[in-house]
Amino acid sequence: MTVKETLADLVAIDSVSTRSNVEIIDYLSRRCEALGFQIKRLPYTDDKGVEKINLIAISDANFSAATRQVELALVGHTDTVPYDSNWSEALQLNEREGKLLGRGACDTKAFIAAALAAVESIDRETIASPFALIFTADEEVGLVGAKRLAETRAVRARYAIVGEPTSLRPMRAGKGYCLAEIKITGREAHSAYPQLGTSAVFGAARLISAIETIAQKLSTEQHPAFDPAYTTLNVGLVHGGTAKNVIAGDCHFTLEWRPIPGQDPGKLLELLKAAIDDEKRRDPEFICEVDEARADEGFETPASSQVVKMLEELTANAAGTVAFGTEAAQMAQLGAEAVVLGPGDIRVAHRTGEFVPVAELEACVNILQQAIERIC
Repeated sequence: MTVKETLADLVAIDSVSTRSNVEIIDYLSRRCEALGFQIKRLPYTDDKGVEKINLIAISDANFSAATRQVELALVGHTDTVPYDSNWSEALQLNEREGKLLGRGACDTKAFIAAALAAVESIDRETIASPFALIFTADEEVGLVGAKRLAETRAVRARYAIVGEPTSLRPMRAGKGYCLAEIKITGREAHSAYPQLGTSAVFGAARLISAIETIAQKLSTEQHPAFDPAYTTLNVGLVHGGTAKNVIAGDCHFTLEWRPIPGQDPGKLLELLKAAIDDEKRRDPEFICEVDEARADEGFETPASSQVVKMLEELTANAAGTVAFGTEAAQMAQLGAEAVVLGPGDIRVAHRTGEFVPVAELEACVNILQQAIERIC
């Protein structure tokens, strides 16, 4: 099959994160088994009771379970974000003006298709070391599948290429991603008699102001490879109160932050706790709950790494960094020097009309083929 035909097959499978990914895993299992790969399916049930599967396909049928280490892992997530119901061709790959359109075409089924095409094009007799194709679930909803692989130590890898749309520029470092839901509880009263109540909105406003100060403090700790070079914070959602003439009895907001590599994702939480304690000393009636929903650390592979230098040569692009979440940190936990790479532009992912350029898709096949041949 051509890489475009494979991508068309993958796009035709609806693998939005809310659905089971069994259908796409079955397809990938068949393709990998036809290549003689050793297949390991790692099922789990998500928090909605839906079956999900991580798939590890290893090139060496005699791969030793004792060492469990491959020389190279090519990693792609099988799930996609939802698509607008008005996008009638979301699950049909269409080619227009050198672009292939469809949900997941860019993020990140193009990389999966390229990886399969690359493996099919190599002379396996020349490959001395085992390599793996790793297909994960639930990347789009918190890297869940990759985290399970890291927790269970399902496989170890020396190097990893993690598929994400980077316009074929190797990315050797990435920021983490953290999320907390914060709830302030006050006491309702008629707004004409504020002394009878405690405004949760005012309390939240004071805490948000303190968070802005925390952001300024964290900006002094910098990593020059990133733009911006520091941990960024954002309060993206705020909800509170019930009516214009009622003192707000509750207010909750969402705080996200993206820590630079090497910085403990929990550092912000420590500063936040100190700010909450300060507010409680100022106002003994201040009640605040923090739900630490996510704390994903960043990753960094040295510029001198073999896989970084090789991909810079193969792509003719200098290595860079990404500020969005990827599965590279989990691959690093599995022992790999990881690089994020793939066809397509992250800026067109997740939107109606998502696409991957044909030229980048085909170039990615060649890059991954050479990567396998050189490393393995």
